[in-house]
Amino acid sequence: MTAALVDIESESHNESAIADAVEKALREQTIGFEVLRHGNRVLARTDSGKTSRVILAGHLDTVPVADNLPSRRTVDDVEGDVLHGCGTVDMKSGDAVFLHLAATMDDPAHDLTLIFYDCEEIAAEYNGLGFLERELPEWLSGDVAILGEPTAGQIEAGCQGTLRVRLTAAGTRAHSARSWMGDNAIHKFAGVLTTLANYRPRNVDIDGCEYREGLSAVGIGGGVAGNVVPDHAWVTINFRFAPDRSVDDALDHVRDVFAYDLDTGMITLELTDAAPGALPGLSHPAAAALVDAAQGRFRAKYGWTDVSRFSALGIPAVNLGPGDPNLAHRVDERVPVKQIIEVTELLRTYLS
Repeated sequence: MTAALVDIESESHNESAIADAVEKALREQTIGFEVLRHGNRVLARTDSGKTSRVILAGHLDTVPVADNLPSRRTVDDVEGDVLHGCGTVDMKSGDAVFLHLAATMDDPAHDLTLIFYDCEEIAAEYNGLGFLERELPEWLSGDVAILGEPTAGQIEAGCQGTLRVRLTAAGTRAHSARSWMGDNAIHKFAGVLTTLANYRPRNVDIDGCEYREGLSAVGIGGGVAGNVVPDHAWVTINFRFAPDRSVDDALDHVRDVFAYDLDTGMITLELTDAAPGALPGLSHPAAAALVDAAQGRFRAKYGWTDVSRFSALGIPAVNLGPGDPNLAHRVDERVPVKQIIEVTELLRTYLS
């Protein structure tokens, strides 16, 4: 099933064919599910009166193909049985696990909601879960949410928050042969770059998950010509913060880090993008049962995922899927077949 999904090219904004296939599979191969199509989002749920509801959610889109379709399967003594191709890791193997369980479980212990959505790999304004939150919020109700993002088969709980700020410096343009007549905007970032190089990130333990923060320059620019003292320069800073901070707290921290440069007026700061983190929520009974099914194997999620959307709704959410996240988006993206099977059986145990 993973191979079949991978072989349907589905770059963001081009998910109609894979959504058609998923909808057809759910309508023809499951029993007791209400199925709904909403754009290129496919939803399915049971309503058998169980005392708890588990949401299984996965995105259908991938990054652009890089000569890594169709899928291919290899078996060797080093990696074993492996499926290669765009989306094998991020995250069509996770989608396949959810579809397989929906088709093969007769009477799970929980009511189930399946959500397959579009446009996760691009700007948040296009994210299919965002549309559902605004237009069909009742479909996002549950006791725990599991996103099939690649985690190499381990529970990755919560997620970091992220924000980006743009620091800007202004100067006075002059001929570089008479540089003393100008005011070099690029030079004003000397203190900022030193501060970043010396920054020591905070480690935070939440529910037994250790989140490590990071503050990094991810873009820099300035200058107009090789013989001109620049009158404008900028640096983009990305702060990945632990989920015990709100976005406002994180922004205050960034302002504190660069307080000297901001207070002297040499540098201005503009928030350009932000998304809150998600607390692990592993103490919630439904999430704790999942940890038990995983034999206590869990860790913090580094990076931002859509678990944040569920956390904001008060629903504990975790990432759990086949595939090494370090291989996501790579030309040599690949997933061990054994891992697909292991995640399937872990979730079958939990849902039973």
